Amino acid sequence: SFTPPLVALGIRKDSHSLSMIQHAKVFSVNILGKEQKPLAEHFVKPATVIGEKLKTVAHRAGKTGAPLLDDAIAFVECEVREIANELGDHAVVIGEVVEAGVRNDVPALTLIDTGWHYGG
Repeated sequence: SFTPPLVALGIRKDSHSLSMIQHAKVFSVNILGKEQKPLAEHFVKPATVIGEKLKTVAHRAGKTGAPLLDDAIAFVECEVREIANELGDHAVVIGEVVEAGVRNDVPALTLIDTGWHYGG
């Protein structure tokens, strides 16, 4: 949606990320550059402790308090408006954009660039 600006995410129901989003009622999407696959790899394994993945990654709290990675090429910061989790193994999180920005005009890292295959 453009009015208001909304973002939708699909997040596994059993993930630590979803429980943090449900608790905080905010989230951020940090977009990495094409050459930042090693940084992306840091975040693909499940965390066992709240905040564990961010301990060694430079970041700051955004306008909502959600983490913004210092090295991300762009970001979107949202307040949760709805979480639909009645069907399937993923919840759909809908957030209203409160802040967004582009820090570096370079190509974004895509799933194709990583060689990974998302299986849900």
